[in-house]
Amino acid sequence: MSDRTVREPERIVTAHRQTEGGGFIVRRPLPTRGLEHADPFLLLDEMGPVDYAPGEAVGAPDHPHRGFETVTYMLEGEFEHEDSAGHRGVIRAGDVQWMTAGAGIVHSEMPAAHIRRDGGRVHGFQLWVNLPARLKMTRPRYQEVPAAAIPEATSADGRARVRVIAGQALGVSAAIDTLTPIVYQDWTLQEGADVRLPLPEDHAVLVYVFQGSVALGDSGTAVRDGQAALLGQGAAMRLRGLPGGGRLLLLAGVPLREPVARYGPFVMNTVDELAQALADHRSGRLGEITRTAVVGRLGGAP
Repeated sequence: MSDRTVREPERIVTAHRQTEGGGFIVRRPLPTRGLEHADPFLLLDEMGPVDYAPGEAVGAPDHPHRGFETVTYMLEGEFEHEDSAGHRGVIRAGDVQWMTAGAGIVHSEMPAAHIRRDGGRVHGFQLWVNLPARLKMTRPRYQEVPAAAIPEATSADGRARVRVIAGQALGVSAAIDTLTPIVYQDWTLQEGADVRLPLPEDHAVLVYVFQGSVALGDSGTAVRDGQAALLGQGAAMRLRGLPGGGRLLLLAGVPLREPVARYGPFVMNTVDELAQALADHRSGRLGEITRTAVVGRLGGAP
């Protein structure tokens, strides 16, 4: 593998903090000043880590989506979800929920009842992945994968570990099927780790560091906690562990290169399509959530 093919950071941005949903704070590297869009990725929010006191925990009550996918990945704590299609479940530490909103759905995501009541720790991510025009109005679907089913691998020297949510790494492949080619991986690097990964040249690549620091590329450019790096062209990437180690999300996907018209929870291709999404929501065509008394694990029966 020629060193000339290794991707180097082209832009590094620092995540900002803002309020979302019912009033919880997120750390957001995308979109942020200097990085408004990373086609095909629309948004990345880090929820927490936060320790809630009894009665403090808040989430995202009933809200609509159309035209894209949401990927929820929990590191700590539990979230309950319900939607207008009748799905419900609990996303626990290490679990992944890949929801294709497609033509539209009304969704609710809240910390588990026991966390809202008694307090507790919550830490996780939500990623928004754009859908191409041909799939904007596809039928909504869920892929919900418990922690035990997320493939993991460790480098030969034991200094790098990866959880493969989408794509392939270190000889393992994801259990999740994606509508467009996507890589989504959670890497933990100890000091001295040095990993080279092949990546398709047609993918755009974004790295978000959420613990410690790592070095990227042959240049060894340091990216620290709370920073995201957009990488340049190449057929491979290089991750290295710095003193103290680090943890990161590796995101890659084929850019859609289509017009993006977005308004809050709707992401379409034209303003007219946005207007139709708003009209459909206001008229009730996206449905409403019928409240349930019991919540089961990952969408299954209670």
